[in-house]
Amino acid sequence: MSTKSLSCKVVLLGEGSVGKTSLRRTYLGEGFRESYSMTIGADFAANRISIDGWEITTNIWDLAGQHRFKKLRETYYRGVSGALLVYDITRPETLTALPQWIDELQRNNNGRLVPMTLIANKEDLREEVESSVSNDEGIAYAQELSATYGDNISFVGSSAKTGENVPQAFETLIKLIFNRFLESHKSS
Repeated sequence: MSTKSLSCKVVLLGEGSVGKTSLRRTYLGEGFRESYSMTIGADFAANRISIDGWEITTNIWDLAGQHRFKKLRETYYRGVSGALLVYDITRPETLTALPQWIDELQRNNNGRLVPMTLIANKEDLREEVESSVSNDEGIAYAQELSATYGDNISFVGSSAKTGENVPQAFETLIKLIFNRFLESHKSS
């Protein structure tokens, strides 16, 4: 039996310093670094996983979170298959900024909505920051976004530093993309 293959494009979206680069590096086994240089424009990496006899290559685009790179980001949205919406649990404003990111993605991806996973990053800091966003608030926000955008947005709490749920966050999204791919090919 031959292996079937699928290639998908995933973007990491969210405000600057929420940990997008750290999540990508941790997922790819590159290790966590305490300090990073700001992503300028976008950073690219690829990974392969197997699901149900399919070889899935995921092209991961880590997009700069600073607003001054908005115009530059626009070109990277074309052909996106899915998005990881990342916020920092210690900075609640990074959660409430996510609809702007979803709108930017949709506007620059031919109006298409794609599978999305909401990632509550920096779980390792929860005990240190009293005003951190709880997972219940994150789950409720994922449900609110799901209702707003008419799609099921999953939720994963993670820590790029400890590795907690990082593979699960990426693989949850990849499975959503894969299932949408299968559904679209069933009906055609």
